[in-house]
Amino acid sequence: MNRSDQRRSSERDSTDSSSDDVAGHAEPSSAETTFDPSDEQARTLGRGFFEETSAPGSAMAHLYRGEIHRMKMWRERLDRSSNWAVTVMAAILTWAFADASNPHYVILVGALMVGIFLVIEARRYRGYDIWRSRVRLLQENVFAYALDPSQGIEDDEWRRKLSRDYRTPTTKITYEEAIAHRLRRVYLPLFTVLGAAWLFRITVMPTTGWPASAAIGMIPGAVVTGLVITAYLGLVSITFRPRRWQAHGELRNCDIGAWDEME
Repeated sequence: MNRSDQRRSSERDSTDSSSDDVAGHAEPSSAETTFDPSDEQARTLGRGFFEETSAPGSAMAHLYRGEIHRMKMWRERLDRSSNWAVTVMAAILTWAFADASNPHYVILVGALMVGIFLVIEARRYRGYDIWRSRVRLLQENVFAYALDPSQGIEDDEWRRKLSRDYRTPTTKITYEEAIAHRLRRVYLPLFTVLGAAWLFRITVMPTTGWPASAAIGMIPGAVVTGLVITAYLGLVSITFRPRRWQAHGELRNCDIGAWDEME
């Protein structure tokens, strides 16, 4: 056999060997590559998260930092609208009580402006809740598990839920629930102060007796008073109406527990 024939024979042997390797490493079936985010390995992503060889620079840590930053940004937007509502209310009350001749209905105008801030803040709260709910999901199922694996995972489907929310972000709470939450936290006390100030203004500092002191132009004082009381009762109803809260992980009770009392 000459040298050329030996070279061709060697090439054929190499080709046959490569074919055998490819056949021996066939692609796995679809059943073997299916990812189940609820299986043990996927659910326990937080295992070893705080070990020296893992984490602070991992992708999950960067993801968590990013979500915290966005949540903080929206939280600051909520605080700004609340601060403006308090500032407007203080300015209007100061002017309304500066002189007995100042019209009482300026307090009602102030209440209307505070109501506009409430609507704006409820809309912002729905946006804030998107990021806050993601942060709570990570805290409960990654960081809490990393700190104490004995307590297990809060939600076996947490990875699937988080993936779906990243693919299609959606608000988690209704507009009415957002309004109720902000009323409980900030705005119902503001409306209570404005309502009490208005009643004081028309009963203690009037130029005429009630109901004439509550009149606005051609609208009788009794009608104005009835509308104000009805509006306030409506706000109270929205605030305290029994409901199933959708906001995930919010503090709504007064339970107090020291570190050494937690089990």
